[in-house]
Amino acid sequence: MKGKRTVRRSKQGNRTERSRVRSMTDEEIDRAIREDPDAAPHLDAEWFKNARLIPPDPKVPISLRIDRDVLDWFRRGGPRYQSRINAVLRAFMEAHGGRQGQTGQ
Repeated sequence: MKGKRTVRRSKQGNRTERSRVRSMTDEEIDRAIREDPDAAPHLDAEWFKNARLIPPDPKVPISLRIDRDVLDWFRRGGPRYQSRINAVLRAFMEAHGGRQGQTGQ
């Protein structure tokens, strides 16, 4: 195995040409959305009028004993380490036949 992989992240944020986008008319923006197969659909007032907010199920607070080195490793990844632990557990569950929303009995 060769050395450690380097990952670079830009702190400049989105690299969109902001001045070009700001100068576009609403019609040009609508056309660009229609012509882009990867673009999300245009959400108009009618869509929002009929939209329903479906909040996610709340997390369940528990006490969990895990090895110190495992906890330290997740914490070194920065904030939201508990969410990353949950994501790893979810991936394991789904890989072994579990489904979202399924509860044990």
